[in-house]
Amino acid sequence: MASVEHKQDKQDPFYLSRGARRQTSAEIVTEARRSLRIIGTQRPFTPRDELRQLFGDASTRTRDRRPPSSFSLHARNFEASDSRPSSGARLSPLEHKPKLPLSLDEDCSEGGTAVPKPPVAGQDRRGSGGARTRLIRARSLTRLPPMTQLSKELQTKDCHERTKLSMEPFQQANPNNLQHFDPRGKRTEAPQEREEPPNKHSGMLQPSRADLHTKETDTEAECGHGDMTGRDATDESVFWNFEVLPVLQELEAVIPGGSVSEETVKHLCDACTALHNVLAERGMLGRQLKKRSTLLRALFRLIDLGSDQLNLTLAKLILALNISGNNLLNICKLIFKISRSSNNDILFQNNSIIDLLLSLLQCEDVYSSGESVLYTVGSLKLLSGNCALSRLLLAKDFISVLLQLAQRLIQLTDPDAPPDTDHTLGGRDQNAIAGHILVQLTAALRNMADLSESRPLFSSNEVFSTLCKIMDLYQDDQDVCLNVARIFSKLSSYAGCCYALAETPCCYRLFLDLLSKHSRKQDLVVRLLFTLGNLAARSNEARERVYEREGAVDILLGLFQSYHRAAFLASKNPQHEEEDVLVKLIRVLANLSIHPTVGRALAANALCVQLLLEVMEVRSVEESTELVVNASATVNNLSYYQEENSVVRAQCTHISKLLLGLLLSSNMDVVLEATRVFGNLSQIKDVRHFIIENKVHQFVVAMLDSKNPDVCFSACGVLMNLSVDPENRAMLRKEGAIHKLMDCLRDFGPRDWQLAGLVCQALWNCTEEGETQNMQELLEILSLYSDQTFLQWPSSEDVREYQESCWELDFLPVAQKLKKRIQSMSVTVLEPISGPS
Repeated sequence: MASVEHKQDKQDPFYLSRGARRQTSAEIVTEARRSLRIIGTQRPFTPRDELRQLFGDASTRTRDRRPPSSFSLHARNFEASDSRPSSGARLSPLEHKPKLPLSLDEDCSEGGTAVPKPPVAGQDRRGSGGARTRLIRARSLTRLPPMTQLSKELQTKDCHERTKLSMEPFQQANPNNLQHFDPRGKRTEAPQEREEPPNKHSGMLQPSRADLHTKETDTEAECGHGDMTGRDATDESVFWNFEVLPVLQELEAVIPGGSVSEETVKHLCDACTALHNVLAERGMLGRQLKKRSTLLRALFRLIDLGSDQLNLTLAKLILALNISGNNLLNICKLIFKISRSSNNDILFQNNSIIDLLLSLLQCEDVYSSGESVLYTVGSLKLLSGNCALSRLLLAKDFISVLLQLAQRLIQLTDPDAPPDTDHTLGGRDQNAIAGHILVQLTAALRNMADLSESRPLFSSNEVFSTLCKIMDLYQDDQDVCLNVARIFSKLSSYAGCCYALAETPCCYRLFLDLLSKHSRKQDLVVRLLFTLGNLAARSNEARERVYEREGAVDILLGLFQSYHRAAFLASKNPQHEEEDVLVKLIRVLANLSIHPTVGRALAANALCVQLLLEVMEVRSVEESTELVVNASATVNNLSYYQEENSVVRAQCTHISKLLLGLLLSSNMDVVLEATRVFGNLSQIKDVRHFIIENKVHQFVVAMLDSKNPDVCFSACGVLMNLSVDPENRAMLRKEGAIHKLMDCLRDFGPRDWQLAGLVCQALWNCTEEGETQNMQELLEILSLYSDQTFLQWPSSEDVREYQESCWELDFLPVAQKLKKRIQSMSVTVLEPISGPS
């Protein structure tokens, strides 16, 4: 009793702080519920790009300043040699053009011997495939003769005999004679019309290994094949003739132009898969194959068939052959073009081409192949929008690959980074390409952030510091900044990621700079404000860091003033986007005000309070419910600080009039917020007088009948403050306050010990000396709830621990004192209390 009486020496506020000692989790929750509220809101909506483009319609890049998303590609766009200088210069053709019949391995002359070639001084003989002089007249790919024409009868017996071994099964090829492939790409026997022992590949008589070795070695030696030994040259020639050429003949049998059947497409895909398999088995992928350009020419030719399924299979094989320059760019464009259709997503799920694309991002030189990298990242960005493919990409470490690429791009454009002596990304065009790549990269990361499995990677791999660095370097690029802001907006909604971002010191300065720099870019501003609101909701350190930034409050209030005046004073029909900015901005102020230093400063800021009250006054609840609720909640937080310089305290009468209007609303959320503000302001005697004079107390007593514990909690707070004045107690008892408070205690006590403790304090204040009605019933309830052995606790250990803590801290001390007071009612002078113990 003495401790309770000691608390009456000082008129404490209704909501008490528990001092500087470290609080328990239950105390933190109790304090937040009783005084300062953290405000939540919906995350800004990010629409999907249904058109699947490099840059959406909302991009700030004009069409003439960005790479196209739509283009046409044909075989003529590719270079079969894949070895031209990067400058694009072409070598002059030789004047002497001997007319030679071409065998399949390009090694026989009309006389059956190799064509004499003049020696080249100082020429390195290594790599015969690239050193041999091509005597074929240059043509465009669309004019190349089909490979079936290469088997014309030769003049000499030796060449005819050698050619017979390699060409006999391919003469007069037509679709009816095409080889068959199983679904795994393995060739099967084709129908044979001649009764000859079939070879395992083509059905022809297979010569002995020795015969082949003798013939091939002699011819290869005559033609001078670099550093290959006779056996090596023979092995590759045999491999070419018996493994590669049969498949090439199948590919050449189809003439581009017109439509092709699904059966033909499937057959060609199986043929390309078989070719890929045999090349991989022999280690002939990359640039190892001597006749690589012949193979590429045949593959490029099929692109004109226009089948996405076939083109993706071709792209996989062509990429595996390690193309470069213009061919690499065109293949990357081709893959991007295929990925633009969501109907093709299934093709990527059943295709290992994703591995090749990820490898390309890791190995390709961004300095020289920036546009190829751009379309590659663009393709993966579109694919990551598919849930199944995004999980596949996550399993392939896609996030880490993107981060490594981002760090390389940062190295190129960061003026503070150590100079790279091997590469420079000079020039406006190259810097623009880097920005284009980052737009695709950050959009892909945004898609990956939708996966719950990806969030540990975002919070543990220094992703946030890298993204902040990108945003800092590209502050003028609104597309990049918007994509990064979308990532932060998404991830900061989750506790682990939010805490990781809060520990990134540079983010606070960066967000405020961007809010100031791009104040009219609504989609960027609303996401930055949403992220700041999330940080301020979870971290007291974040609240302090935002406030300590020079000019932070001025930036926030400047945005508040700008959007509020533009949306509500100059226009009778404000846009939803502008209102959404205000909702997020007010939420930031409310969550920042939980920190005592920030809260006191904002409560004393006349502009801040004025803008909040204007929102409550100008906007109707029906039109802008969330906005009005947030403004009221912010006023509630600021009203907690009752210092002499508080503008809220100075304008308490005006605020009470605004709250009276909100109490009449049919929206229960608005009514609840208005009651909470009255709970704080009713510590002021003028406000208590206003409540009684306008019969607000009747409305508050009626709220005790609510089945919502939060509504009852707020009503109890107001009643407890009102009953501090002796003249108000009789009116409260007349309205049935004591009976309703006992009903709340009986109904909510075992489920909500915080509410039960507050009800006991309100009952303490409302009862007077000599009170006997209902006291015996109240004493029985208190005795039952004070005995821990008779209480039922939740089965969950964590929930039980929390509830036991609330029972011990919030309910038991007040309940025991109230019980003693009732027992000694006849000899004790009752005194009111004004705050919770």
